[in-house]
Amino acid sequence: MGSVRVASSDRPWFDNPAAVSPAPTKQLTFNYLLPVNAWLLLHPSELCCDWTMGTIPLVETFLDARNLATLAFYTLLGLLAYHSLRYSHSSAKTVRVLYVPSMGFCVLVAHGFRIVSRKGQLKKVSWLVISVLLATHAVKTFNRNWDWESEYTLFTSALKVNKHNAKLWNNVGHALENQNNYPRALRYFLQATRVQPDDIGAHMNVGRTYKNLNMSREAEEAYLIAKSLMPQVIPGRKYATRVAPNHLNVYINLANLIRTNESRLEEADQLYRQAISMRPDFKQAYISRGELLLKMNKPSEARDAYLRALELDRTNPDLWYNLAIVNIEMKEPLEALKNFNHALELNPRHKLALFNSALLMQESGEPKFRPEANRRFLVYVEEEPEDANGYFNLGMLAMDAGEGAAAERWMRRAIELQAGFRSALFNLALLYSQAGREPDALPVLDELLRYHPDHVKGLILKGDILMNHRKDTQGAKACFQRILRTDPANVQGKHNLCVVYFEERDLPRAERCLEETLALAPGEEYVRRHLNIVRGKMAAMSAAGQPLSAAEGATASAQEQEKGGGGGEGETVGAGEADGREEGRRHSVAMGTAAGEKNARKSSASRLSDEGQSEQRTKGKSTEEIKDIETKRAAALKRLEEIERILSGD
Repeated sequence: MGSVRVASSDRPWFDNPAAVSPAPTKQLTFNYLLPVNAWLLLHPSELCCDWTMGTIPLVETFLDARNLATLAFYTLLGLLAYHSLRYSHSSAKTVRVLYVPSMGFCVLVAHGFRIVSRKGQLKKVSWLVISVLLATHAVKTFNRNWDWESEYTLFTSALKVNKHNAKLWNNVGHALENQNNYPRALRYFLQATRVQPDDIGAHMNVGRTYKNLNMSREAEEAYLIAKSLMPQVIPGRKYATRVAPNHLNVYINLANLIRTNESRLEEADQLYRQAISMRPDFKQAYISRGELLLKMNKPSEARDAYLRALELDRTNPDLWYNLAIVNIEMKEPLEALKNFNHALELNPRHKLALFNSALLMQESGEPKFRPEANRRFLVYVEEEPEDANGYFNLGMLAMDAGEGAAAERWMRRAIELQAGFRSALFNLALLYSQAGREPDALPVLDELLRYHPDHVKGLILKGDILMNHRKDTQGAKACFQRILRTDPANVQGKHNLCVVYFEERDLPRAERCLEETLALAPGEEYVRRHLNIVRGKMAAMSAAGQPLSAAEGATASAQEQEKGGGGGEGETVGAGEADGREEGRRHSVAMGTAAGEKNARKSSASRLSDEGQSEQRTKGKSTEEIKDIETKRAAALKRLEEIERILSGD
């Protein structure tokens, strides 16, 4: 492989082309610069903040007329030197201070004025001349101050004097770019490429501006031109050249542009590797390549890239942060937490490290981590007071700790900052439901469903509340049917609809519904158990000559309720969303953001269990005994199902 020696400064032949010119161009140009600067001292009418690059064209031959100015300058300089050495009076001594150009020139003007003003016939004229000189220069200074008002005014004033300096065109473009005025900035960057076609930086500026204007094809073309101007690494040949460190970013910019196309990820990786081959200590190339390798699902290679970057700079908190993100991808939470902590040691207020490390602690479920996670989220919201995610996760921690008031406050704050915040709305409704504040939960769920009409968890929770607390079977049925319209295979929604049919006393329909649910989820034992309960209930009612459907048995059902028998209204918990949680978002530099939701927990319909088993076990008892047994059995079965749920980890 070829090797490239990188210069420590930007390309000097751009800033000072005479410095790398051959003889006699180099000597003639440098000598010509002396009379140019002398004339600016005497007549500062055309001032420019930058005289580099092509401002003054090279003097390439002795026949160039500008050599006469050089000759005149040296002649005058010789006469002044002769005068100061030949004579010893005060004027000669004053001339000698010209080696300090600006100060010496001012002293020389003052000395000349003093001599002239002493002569009677020239006294008035000298005062007039000095007055005009001071007035004109004062006006010039005042106007020049306006030129220095901003970068834009400074560089545009320079362009009035010098239109052959590509750096000035680029600088005006940068000033406009800082104002987000990309169309105008583009015009100046393009002009810079015309003035200096081999200016790599100008072509990079063009590419970046096209990208900001969402003109990807034009941006890629500009980057490719810039890349073609870079020295090429030739395999098998060793050579040395000067490469500006900033110009190596053309590989990074081009790779970052094309990696948005999933089919060109390998091509982008090749560009990163090419930049690294040209400069093995190019830290940004390793960082960008690490991000790409994560996107390509190559976390181990991404880790190697970040570790290589850390060898070059162990004091960069962003590198430790990105390495932690790789550890999360590789299912190494302890390593991730350690690297997040490294980032926070270097920058205690690193916002993303604070957020993600706290989230990692929260997700671990370890009580010992909860106080520190809470502290980090609090620091994060101090840094990002308008980020709803920080307040949401504070609310989740408060929920875990059983601090209902704090959880409500943080969730409300998150919703204020982000209208329609799905996870915050759902968990606030869940918080109210768990606290027995179902009337408060319903408007929150309505708001959630207004923004997210097909939110399954929200629909299930709303259906449960309508069923258990409002006794609104029609409203609950509408919720579960809405779920099945968008997801016919949703087991929880289907099962809950079966519970509604049971509550409506339509046992044949409940049986068919449970059979369909069991076909969708043959491994769900609670569905099979509830189907057996319904079938047992149907058999018992058939034997007793009771109607099986709601339409046929409305009167019988009313009578049965009056007698305290099974089948009345009771508590029904659908698919267990009362214990479900919905998590927020993880911020990541290397990975962007990712959203995740915990699976809903499952629980059976307690009313189904109560009714089915009571039919089989209470024959021959008195009405009072039956009621007492039914009450105790309902409580026992609810507790049993809760234990089942805990043991199964759902």
